[in-house]
Amino acid sequence: MTVAPAPTLSELRERVNQMQGRPAAQPVPTHPALAGLLQLQTGSSYAVSSASLAIALMAGPSADGAWCAVVGSSELGLEAAAAAGVELRRTILVPDPGEAWLEVTAALIDVLGVVVVVPPATPVGAKDLSRISARLRQRGSILIAWGDWPRCDARVTMRDVEWVGVGHGHGHLQARRAMVDVHRGTAPARSGRLWLPDVDLAIRRVEVEAPPACEGQPVRLRSVS
Repeated sequence: MTVAPAPTLSELRERVNQMQGRPAAQPVPTHPALAGLLQLQTGSSYAVSSASLAIALMAGPSADGAWCAVVGSSELGLEAAAAAGVELRRTILVPDPGEAWLEVTAALIDVLGVVVVVPPATPVGAKDLSRISARLRQRGSILIAWGDWPRCDARVTMRDVEWVGVGHGHGHLQARRAMVDVHRGTAPARSGRLWLPDVDLAIRRVEVEAPPACEGQPVRLRSVS
């Protein structure tokens, strides 16, 4: 008699989700620059440390057809977002939701594939966090928090930032490269060096550690924004 192989942990989780009426997490197209560092999943939340990283995470699903929203910020550069692959015609901006930011975020999760939110300084309460997490799983949406977000599936940060384009007292900033770290729980971070962006406003991996075709030398910054 042939014995069927035991189900894997992911298969068991999918069966539980089906029994509870919840869609199983599915991989979502991720920006090519993040390949090998991060695989986006439906029903998940991610925290990023900058607008550039928020754009990078949003760009893959947006280019694949997902509707997106940005809640709580008017500082996300639309030109940079479009250059990275974000489809502006399928992007909703809610720059100032006020005290209703959580309700607005929850409502957009119900109808859109990706929601980028800038949470206020006040920590999100456990009850509200559970409600948002359940909504993400039920709708198969993705939340990208530009700032701190408790119990997120991954945190994406950058360090060792270098701007290129400034010479000896002349020139202007034309491109930025940085080391991007993806943290999942207690596991070692996955890291890769990216242009954020390059001289054409594109986000891509740094293949050769040399300045792009522009004047000036790299300027290293200690802090990022």
